[in-house]
Amino acid sequence: MNKQQAIQRIVELIKEIKFHNRQYYILDKPLISDEHYDVLYRELVDLEKTYPKLVLPNSPTQRVGDKVSGDFAKITHSKRRMSLEDAFSNLELKEFENRLNKLIGNKRYEYICEPKIDGLQIVLTYKNGLLITAATRGDGRVGEDVTHTVKTIRDIPIKLAKAVDVVVSGEIYISKTDFAKINRDQVRLKEPIYANPRNLAAGTVRQLDPKVASVRNLKSFVYDIEGDINSKTQLDMLQILSVLGFSVNPDNKLCKDLDEVLEFIKEWDKKRDKLFYGTDGVVIKINQIDIRNILGSTAKSPRWAIAYKFPAEQKETQILDIEVQVGRQGTLTPVAILKSVRLAGSTVSRATLHNEDEIKRKDVRIGDTVIVQKAGDIIPEVVLVLKDKRSKNSRKFEMPGICTVCKSKIIKKPGEVAHRCSNAQCFVVQLRKLEHFVSRKAFNIDGLGKKIVEQLYKEGLIKDFADFFTLEKGDIQPLERFAEKSATNLIEAIQKSRVVTLDRFIYSLGILHVGDQTARDIVKVFNTWNKFIGASQEELEIIDGVGEKVAKSIIDFLHNKDNQLLMKKLFKNGVSIRESKLSISNKLAGKTFVVTGSLLSMSREETEAKVRSLGGKISSSVSKNTDYVIAGDNPGSKYNKAKQLGVKIITESEFQNLLK
Repeated sequence: MNKQQAIQRIVELIKEIKFHNRQYYILDKPLISDEHYDVLYRELVDLEKTYPKLVLPNSPTQRVGDKVSGDFAKITHSKRRMSLEDAFSNLELKEFENRLNKLIGNKRYEYICEPKIDGLQIVLTYKNGLLITAATRGDGRVGEDVTHTVKTIRDIPIKLAKAVDVVVSGEIYISKTDFAKINRDQVRLKEPIYANPRNLAAGTVRQLDPKVASVRNLKSFVYDIEGDINSKTQLDMLQILSVLGFSVNPDNKLCKDLDEVLEFIKEWDKKRDKLFYGTDGVVIKINQIDIRNILGSTAKSPRWAIAYKFPAEQKETQILDIEVQVGRQGTLTPVAILKSVRLAGSTVSRATLHNEDEIKRKDVRIGDTVIVQKAGDIIPEVVLVLKDKRSKNSRKFEMPGICTVCKSKIIKKPGEVAHRCSNAQCFVVQLRKLEHFVSRKAFNIDGLGKKIVEQLYKEGLIKDFADFFTLEKGDIQPLERFAEKSATNLIEAIQKSRVVTLDRFIYSLGILHVGDQTARDIVKVFNTWNKFIGASQEELEIIDGVGEKVAKSIIDFLHNKDNQLLMKKLFKNGVSIRESKLSISNKLAGKTFVVTGSLLSMSREETEAKVRSLGGKISSSVSKNTDYVIAGDNPGSKYNKAKQLGVKIITESEFQNLLK
């Protein structure tokens, strides 16, 4: 993979991971399994390690989580609630230990291990021994107030055994037995069954009516406490928690070295199905608190702990057929139709096969018996073909020569793996482009989901992007799922979206290879629409993050007469481009900044956006060319490197003064 391919793949991964973060952390409706998510995340991590200069400020690796929803009151945590670094092999655990030893030298330490609970993290605040608030982790800084439902959980004390001021962290979960009972009741009531215990626990905690939570028998395990305590080890901490009245996981073990840790992992990997709660790995922490304090944290994770993830659950099934889906660029994606298989509480029956090259590499055929990875609510991944079980009647798959939707010719350009429909007006291609135009990172029109867009398109109310801005309430109200109020709300949302920033406008056009980050990179150089459309291919190529392939795609798009007419129509229908704020001042021009640690007054993304808006540059790594390192709480290795190189380190407040 060359640099340009890496840029494109990084942008794709960031978009996909952020989408799934929202589904998981905010909506509690994950669309992929944890294992599938881990594969995506690790691919991004590996690419960023290989190309450190391509680390983007909006990368999920640069932050803890995502924004919280707005359904409940917000609670700011006493300290940042971080996520743990993941390990997937014994080698990675050994690398973790090597990092520890490098940082603390000859100091002796022990590990404490326990199964990783597949639940929802909760933060409990007690004053004078009384439960004051219970909050979800949220984005790590701010969580949602769910005190009303947490008070129904019987093993979470309302009043502690001692009148102390403490903040306690733990996991809320539903036992396997209770989960099975709840789903039996759902079947009896002819209601949909729940996908898995974790989702149900998270959804139950967020119920507005605490009576719902009270009948579902939620449980908890706690593992961390801060406040009026004096613990020297994690074992001390667990004992204190138990004395105060909390439930702690009894399946913990003190391990004197990594060999004992590996034995513990091996033991629980075999026994995990027999546990009464769900687990997907083992949490490994240094036992001694003083050693933890020395190690500190990175911006994302504590250095003294790691989560070992068990291998993905796999099951055997059969490929009944292979179908083809068409995307917004006309790209054809083969999809395996599976004999339904039950995995982790949900039934899966489809799996993407990515492209023809992937099918050939794995030698996947219709009728094959295959191994699929564990999935939550979506299509699993085909991991392996069991060729010893291959039927004589199995058939090789060939990409169709004509589009399955519009019957136009399928083309494949030299050097590319993608097959594409040659018809730019293909129904599905147009539909996907319309969906992209109104999406969150483009025009962000509230209420225009995929089903509504498809409905409008099928009814002939819209044919292209510009038609959204000619819709009237009378056009929409007669449609199914619409009433006067909802039609009014949609029209108002469309009107509000008419003014858009240049980077969002460029992204919304759906130019091949141009993602949201590439659009921002372009606007840094060509900050008006006229400058952008007047740029030559050579001028575009030299933009960091663009290159020859992307530049040619932009020029081809802009010189296409149909596209030119569409853009004129957009402007005629009232769309206007707001002056970009990506470069509104030269106050920080020529200065390079690196951000490390947790900031309080603004997020890392907001800080980096502010630097860019004032003409400064953001770097993901510290070098002799760095002018300032902005250091928040728990700064990582960048802080130490800055000290070594003599780079100026400033606090968050000093940065604010610099802006003034």
